[in-house]
Amino acid sequence: MACTAGDERMNPIIAASIMCADPLHLGDELRKLQDAGVDLLHCDVMDGRFVPNLAMGPYVLAAVKEATDLPLDIHLATEHPSQFVPLFAPLHPEYISFHVEAAENPERVMDQIRRAGIKPAIAVSPLTDVASVYPYLDSAAMVLMMTVYPGFAGQPFQEPVIDKIARLSERMSQTGCEPLIEVDGNIYEETARKTREAGADVFVVGTAALFNRNPLLYPEKIARIREAAGG
Repeated sequence: MACTAGDERMNPIIAASIMCADPLHLGDELRKLQDAGVDLLHCDVMDGRFVPNLAMGPYVLAAVKEATDLPLDIHLATEHPSQFVPLFAPLHPEYISFHVEAAENPERVMDQIRRAGIKPAIAVSPLTDVASVYPYLDSAAMVLMMTVYPGFAGQPFQEPVIDKIARLSERMSQTGCEPLIEVDGNIYEETARKTREAGADVFVVGTAALFNRNPLLYPEKIARIREAAGG
């Protein structure tokens, strides 16, 4: 059961999307992110079927795990997520999320993740009714609300998702089951503030706020996001 996030809800949690980092200098990037005070490493796994892109297999993430003390937040943007959980469970990430749209039996996948000693999270794409995850709120440690369409960085923020976050937050307060709410996709100061006001707790930052040509150093960029999210 995962009916409350407890004290974790008090402060915003910042997750860096390492798919957006410089792949030729990933070790340096990981050290910089850790020094900047990032809380999680968000790791997108894509199978080329659920989304038309490929990313981050277990060998890559095993090397990432060896190079940093930051906990991993693995996002399975895949079909048949139950087939992928055994590939990534040996990495002992903090979270494994999978899409409600991709699982025939989400409860069974969450139990599979939980039995591996990992916190289960369930993801929702922008066009999916947020009510689709309501039956699983008492089992999920986190709900990942995609604020862009999964698959590619650099997309526009989907404003209607803000209302869906607010409805999810209201539903959780009514039921007493309150997993963390994570947002992923074009998160920067403005969208971090808007989604925090709607109820978000975990903010995945990529090209919009962190891995870009802005000359600010990572600690300054992370501090701006954290401040915008009320931290």
